[in-house]
Amino acid sequence: MSTSGDKPPPPASQGSSSSGVRAALRYTGLPVWLAKRPKLPSRNWLIFIGVTSSVLGLYTYDRKKCKDIREKYIRRVAHLAQEPMDSMELPRKVTVYACKWPGDEDVNRSLKYFRKYVKPVLVAAAIDYDVINGRRHGDLARQISDKINANRRIDEGLEAPTSSPVPTPTRYSKEELAIRELQGGSIIIGRMTFKEYMEGLKRGWTESPKRIDREERFAHELEGDGRFDEPEPENSVSDLSGEPIPTKSRLMSVENARAFSPYKLASQSNATSPSVSSTSVIPPPETIPPQPPLLLVPFTNRIGFRQIPMMIVDFFNQRAKVKAGAEAAYRLVMAHARPISGPPPSPTGAPLFSPDERLPENDLDFDRLGESYYQKSVLSFRDNILKAREDYYRTLPERLATARALARGEREPTKEETNHPPLTEVELRQERLTKEMRWRNNEDGWEIIRPDKDVAWDERFRGSLSIFTDPPEEPTNENSQ
Repeated sequence: MSTSGDKPPPPASQGSSSSGVRAALRYTGLPVWLAKRPKLPSRNWLIFIGVTSSVLGLYTYDRKKCKDIREKYIRRVAHLAQEPMDSMELPRKVTVYACKWPGDEDVNRSLKYFRKYVKPVLVAAAIDYDVINGRRHGDLARQISDKINANRRIDEGLEAPTSSPVPTPTRYSKEELAIRELQGGSIIIGRMTFKEYMEGLKRGWTESPKRIDREERFAHELEGDGRFDEPEPENSVSDLSGEPIPTKSRLMSVENARAFSPYKLASQSNATSPSVSSTSVIPPPETIPPQPPLLLVPFTNRIGFRQIPMMIVDFFNQRAKVKAGAEAAYRLVMAHARPISGPPPSPTGAPLFSPDERLPENDLDFDRLGESYYQKSVLSFRDNILKAREDYYRTLPERLATARALARGEREPTKEETNHPPLTEVELRQERLTKEMRWRNNEDGWEIIRPDKDVAWDERFRGSLSIFTDPPEEPTNENSQ
């Protein structure tokens, strides 16, 4: 008899099945499931694997095409970076103009588009660039007009140049800088930037170049609206002429307001300012000098819940943006330009087309489709400003009364006012000036870029503005590249 610890010998059938691969797997310690026969996954696994592999395949294919497109255009311009330069020669330099997309809190969105899709080709061609970005609506137009007015004042002899007019090996003359700027060009990102650029160009060449302090002008306008006038008491004592007697408290409040008010009268500043007087008028020039050629880069920013499906499509179709950005940069690198095509001229001043007739397309219609992607909430931009202004002025009298009562010692401050002192009258005046300047600048900026507003135009632009276009095709051997 066998003991309890002894195991019975395996049957013959089991021994025969343990031979070969199964026995090797069992005695070597490898997992037995390696010897199992494969079978189809379940339905849920098939769905998961199919969806995951499709998404991963679309992403991989799109990014590979993006890399191929970018490298293709980089190879086309790489030879320009290998050209020798003199020791005192500077590389070609362009100016990039960008501004805020309406309704987007990220003010650098259009600038990010340039850096991701246009910049790689420029870097490969050894082209330098400067960036001018408008952080609020209208900022870019004001910067461009201010720059043009500053140059006009120097040309008219109203101001001395900021730098020495004598050229040195490291400093170019004014004529050389103008030539270098024309050889560079300007990159315009999106239709909203195009509108601000053209508006700034028009204001700079049509308005007077006289230096104007905008903050001072706003302060002078706000002084006479009566928002900070002290109400007349009903029981005030009057003299024989009917005018209220100037009491000590009234005189003190007026003197303090004049002494500490941030508002400055324009007459006082003109008396001490060395700039041109307000009576002199400088007419705009009949012709404007040639401007740097423009590279118009379409840009659409999809934001909002309704744009989510198109965002998903764009995520898997980045190659379209890469190709558009690379083609635009290639046009600038090759420096092939043509004159801008504006609206048809009208010699009599009357419109050439009836309101019901569609105008012929021109370069001012650039990227008009992008404005259709603005959020509906953007259309109430001006209404939001009006509401904010009404809310502010509704609470201003109470805040002003509190500041004056505490300043005159008419009552003791509360515990909350002691812990958090309210603004004084001078601070309230400065706060109001800052808010009004922001509101008016925003209104002016929205008036420039609103969707139903056309791009600014002046007939003098027709012979001075040009646009980069596709260069003539040359036979190339892709295999040799």
